[in-house]
Amino acid sequence: MLSLHEGSNVSPNLDPLQARIQYQFNDLMYLNTALTHRSAHHLNNERLEFLGDAVLGQVIARALFDRFPDAREGKLTRMRAKLVRGDTLSEIAEEIGLQTYLILGEGELKAGGRQRRSIRADALEALFGAICLDSEFGHARQVILNLFQSRLAEANPDIEKDPKTLLQEAVQKQGNVLPEYQILSKTGRAHDLDFVVQCRLVDMDVSETASGKSRRSAEQAAALKILAKIK
Repeated sequence: MLSLHEGSNVSPNLDPLQARIQYQFNDLMYLNTALTHRSAHHLNNERLEFLGDAVLGQVIARALFDRFPDAREGKLTRMRAKLVRGDTLSEIAEEIGLQTYLILGEGELKAGGRQRRSIRADALEALFGAICLDSEFGHARQVILNLFQSRLAEANPDIEKDPKTLLQEAVQKQGNVLPEYQILSKTGRAHDLDFVVQCRLVDMDVSETASGKSRRSAEQAAALKILAKIK
């Protein structure tokens, strides 16, 4: 078994991470492997990522299928693609602090691998695969539904683009600088956080704040307020 801090300066205490995902591993080897990037060891998370990707797709597909009984296939497919894309996974990984526990090779560590969105996204998928192997599909499903709860609540088959995307397109069309988002506060317990985020358009001297149960939902709410103001 790979040492948890081999070539990575990672704390061996994984209890905070397990508390955030509301799952306690029976065998930490699975969690250890899910956090290990290929730059650190030949026993890495690539195979678990493959498994986790399939598990995630199935869970999200079923959740959308149940949530929107009248939505046609095309709309369900679009919503699923948005939820399981790399940017979304990277955001969720950041929200639970997954990057703190990544096991990286020395070169990748020096190159800022903890901040690479693709590495965070891959590790999150590997985490889902690891839970399946450590226990059963049902536990992985519950972890995924908990982590995606706010995003599933925001899903709408009749909205083609989310507020952040619409705002970005609006300011780009006017030739302005892209919106800046800043977390003003993060309160509550690990599994029940409240975020307050500010969205700011520097060129236009416009800003709005909003809250949400995830960084993403707070950013979306703030972007929506800005859109209403500039329109």
